[in-house]
Amino acid sequence: MMFLVTVSIAAWMSVGSALQAQPDFSGQWTVEAAPAPAAQPPLPRGDMGSGWGSPLTIAQDAKQLIVEQTLFSRYDLQPPLRFVYALDGSETRNAVMTGHTTQLRVSRASWDGQSLRIITTYPSIDPASGNAFTTEVTYRLTLESPTTLVIEASRGAALGGQPTKTRTVYRKN
Repeated sequence: MMFLVTVSIAAWMSVGSALQAQPDFSGQWTVEAAPAPAAQPPLPRGDMGSGWGSPLTIAQDAKQLIVEQTLFSRYDLQPPLRFVYALDGSETRNAVMTGHTTQLRVSRASWDGQSLRIITTYPSIDPASGNAFTTEVTYRLTLESPTTLVIEASRGAALGGQPTKTRTVYRKN
């Protein structure tokens, strides 16, 4: 009987360790200063980084991840940008007003091991033709340590450009 209990406990513990808790990205984050680049030709039009800027505030619970970014100064009388992502893989819609129009971004978040992957489609208008098109951006959030967040952003090609991938390192405040 004691052998059976011991085997049952060992099996339960191995299942429990296999089901690791998902990381919690909550906190206030600031982009880590990048080292000065070696002498290279200038990058075309700059590096968009994560696209979420710095500083960044993230709140997370079992159901959703909320990312807030202050884009405007307090004199602009605009609230911080706020993006909400459902962690169950369901579609979320975030309306963003950065000018004279509102842009609706559609996203899905899913866990990929210990990383969170968020795929977002951005609607745009081709300025040359006036035709609507969408661009897809995939964000991959990973905690390298409790105080280091890495956000990789992969952007699809748009308007004849090339796809891009950036890696931005944030430090917890």
